[in-house]
Amino acid sequence: MQHNLDHTIALLSRTPAALNALLRDLPEEWTRRNEGDGTFSAFDVVGHLIHGDRTDWIPRARVILEHGETRPFDKFDRLAQVRESQGKSLSQLLDEFTRVRAEKLTELHGLKLTKQDLERRGSHPSLGAVSLSQLLATWAAHDLTHLHQLSRVMAHQYRGAVGPWTRYLGVMHCAGHSE
Repeated sequence: MQHNLDHTIALLSRTPAALNALLRDLPEEWTRRNEGDGTFSAFDVVGHLIHGDRTDWIPRARVILEHGETRPFDKFDRLAQVRESQGKSLSQLLDEFTRVRAEKLTELHGLKLTKQDLERRGSHPSLGAVSLSQLLATWAAHDLTHLHQLSRVMAHQYRGAVGPWTRYLGVMHCAGHSE
């Protein structure tokens, strides 16, 4: 499938509601547990998405539009949510994500991107040359990755409780589960 900006925006606009429907008002034992050392909980995922929206997607799009490949993107701190989410509740993070995502989608619309703009290239610090179209498609796929991760992390909490049905539950066998 080719990248379609309208489809990307449609998906990106739905992520806050999907997270809200899945996570709001769940007990902390569902939302603060992870799959083991070095893995994200649902709480961490929401914080990570907020940080990404603030510092990654639109800022990098602007770097591509303003500098092309002459200026590499700033490095992304994939663990910044640990610091930035301290003292906040999951409900606060869900509300914040809804606001930040709406702001960033308004900024994206304001760029009035053309087909030529989407073909412009920037410089990723480890991937090298990437197009604006690839960046925006990755934003949508990143959301989907974390929605999948949430399902996996939450199912992991019932790994022992489901007993022998584990063999029939694909989510229990996805890469990323701790043993």
